Parts: sequence; structure tokens; C-alpha cells
Amino acid sequence: MELVRQWLGHPEDIYNLLRFKMGGYRAVMPRVDPDSLGCGLRTCYRYLNQTSRSFAAVIQALDGELRHAVCIFYLVLRALDTVEDDMTISLDVKVPMLHEFHSYLYQPEWKYMESKEKDRQVLEDFPTISMEFRNLSKVYQDVISDICHKMGVGMAEFLEKKVDSQHEWDKYCHYVAGLVGIGLSRLFSASELEDPIVGQDTELANSMGLFLQKTNIIRDYLEDQLEGREFWPKEVWSRYAKKLSDLAKPENIDMAVQCLNELITNALHHVPDVLTYLSRLKNQSVFNFCAIPQVMAIATLAACYNNKQVFRGVVKIRKGQAVTLMMDATNIQAVKAIIYQYVEEIYQKIPSTDPSSNKTQQVIASIRAMSLPSSPMTSRHHYSPIYLSCAMLLAALSWQYLSTISKATEEYVQAGEN
Repeated sequence: MELVRQWLGHPEDIYNLLRFKMGGYRAVMPRVDPDSLGCGLRTCYRYLNQTSRSFAAVIQALDGELRHAVCIFYLVLRALDTVEDDMTISLDVKVPMLHEFHSYLYQPEWKYMESKEKDRQVLEDFPTISMEFRNLSKVYQDVISDICHKMGVGMAEFLEKKVDSQHEWDKYCHYVAGLVGIGLSRLFSASELEDPIVGQDTELANSMGLFLQKTNIIRDYLEDQLEGREFWPKEVWSRYAKKLSDLAKPENIDMAVQCLNELITNALHHVPDVLTYLSRLKNQSVFNFCAIPQVMAIATLAACYNNKQVFRGVVKIRKGQAVTLMMDATNIQAVKAIIYQYVEEIYQKIPSTDPSSNKTQQVIASIRAMSLPSSPMTSRHHYSPIYLSCAMLLAALSWQYLSTISKATEEYVQAGEN
């Protein structure tokens, strides 16, 4: 019944789920033919699919040799992150490993067999990954090694340190996500699919990563609390509670929501940089790769804003909504329209009594100025009653198949890999 109510309220979800099922996914997520790859690369793509089917889909949609470079980049950082996440590795072993991890890329025999993490295969078979790394062009090797080094140092810094100030929040997000944005941007430019400025403007690339990471941190409050992790900056949450965990208590829900709104307002400050970055991209596969996570993030923030459910469970965007975003976010004007739509949704929910209301209104005004459509906004989808009835019949008949497709889409939406 809930599903029917969602579909009646959002007919475009039905249309796009069907369009996605009927082959539309190939436009944004074409797959690599494994038979065209050597043994080592085939193994790397298998690890990519095993460790993140969501990222695997968008990586394999990239053009030419850039696809392989980004695949190896992801696996190297996944291996680094597996070391950082493994609580069974003592600090006296882990810290030197994180500092030196970039050097293992040039040691053909290096591997680590003692990890207990679920993705340990990327450490146990690191020789295959490092071999394919060394098969990449030197321009790609230099970027991957440099980012791996900087990220390892940053991870080591925050191993025994909590995120206190907003400055430290930005710094932590830079280490785990901003550097990824910078590294990817340098790879895009190195491939010559994008202009040099894309890789040179590290401030914009950093903002791309920070916006995604902050969205994940905000959305995952309860999950992180249950697993004993704390990423919300103390400088903010301490104004609303004595302990971060207190925000989950029912009696503190009003203060918790105010804290949530302040952090979402902080994250929204990165959106103008995101729009500027995306406006510079020329290659379609690179644009899709970069734009899809960003529109997913703004939709997620709109769903989380002023929402008590963040402290009670998981806030997700609808599966059909996710597919619609994936299908639509293929050019800068469409992305601007999507972002405009979701910041307007946030604006309509701003409580007049919220301590951050003025700041939220101000940042939304700056985003509006960059994303305001040139003509009055109209609905992107209009369906006649007969068409809608047919679509709902087709959707009902196809539901079992669509459920399988939607699982992959949901994984993409929830992807929180650093």
C-alpha cells in the first residue's frame, strides 16, 4: 500500500523505473566486457564489483584508459581504508602502514594477510592491484601515489583524535573525501578528456568531496552511534547536547533537529562550488560520473532537513527518485534544475524559530542565484490519465524484476565509501 501511495504521488518514478528497466541504465552505466581485459585487470574489476557494486557501475561507464586508472585508484584507496578500519591492527603497526602505504605500490610482492575486515582480499592480493597500477601511464601513477600518501598521513592523524571544531571537520572530510575529489580531477585532466583547469583547481575539487562526505556523515548519525563512531563536530553539537549520543534521546529531539539543520546548512555552502566544477566538464562520461552522486546528495539533504527520523532510523530517498536523478542528471542545465528543486524543498521547511534559519536562507539564496532556471520552472513530466494507468499496469506486472534493479540503485544511493 505504501508503494502505491508513493507511485501515485510521483508518477515520474514509475516512468523512469520502467525506462531504466527497459535499457535506460545502459546510457549512464554501460559495463566493461571482461573478455577484452587481461587477467590482472579482470581480477581488479572483480574486486571492484565485490567491494562496491555501486562505484563499480559508474567507474565502468568512464571512457577509455581513464576507466582503468579510476578502477585502480579506487582499489588502492579501498585497501588503504581497509587498514584504517581494521580495529584488530594495533596502532604501532597501523600508523607506519598508513604512512608508508603509497610505497607498497612499487613493491611487487607486498601484501597483508592478517586483516579481519570484509574487504581483506584487496590486501591479500595487493600484488595484482599494484602490478596493474605499475602498468598505468606514469601520469596516472603519480596522481594515485601522491593522493594515497596524503590520505594515509591524514588517516593516521585522526586515528586517536575526535572531530572537535568545524575546521577539523573540514580537515577530516578533506583527508577522506576531498583528496579523492582532487585525485579524480587530476586523473580527468591527465586523460585529456577534461581541460587542465579541472585538475588544477583543487579548491573546487575538494568541495566536491566535502559535500558528499558531509552528507553521508549527517545522514548516518544513528548508524555511526550504534557502531561507536562519532563524526559530527563537537563545536556544533555541544551547543545542543552534553554528549553527541544524547541527541538520539526522545526528550532531546527538538534540539537534535536544530543541530541537524545547522550541519545541513554548513554542507550546503559547498553547492556553489559543485555547480562551478560541473559547469567546466566537457566529457559526457566524466560529467555523469561526477554529477550523479552530487544530485543524490542534495536530494538526501532535502530528505534529512528538519527530519526527526534521522535520529530514529534510516532516511532514504525513494528508489524511483534515485533512478529519476540518475537518468536526468546528464547535463549542467538539468543538474541546476534538480538542485534548484531540492533547495526550494529545504527552503519551504525552514522553521522560523530555527537558530540557523537566517544562515540557511542566505546560503539558499546564493545557490538560487547560480541555479535559477532561465524560464519559469515547469514540471519535467506530465502524464495523461490513460498513460498513467498503462504505466501503473506495466509497473505492477514488472514489479518483481524492478525490485532486483532497485536493489542495485539503492546501493548506489547509500554508497558511503570514502
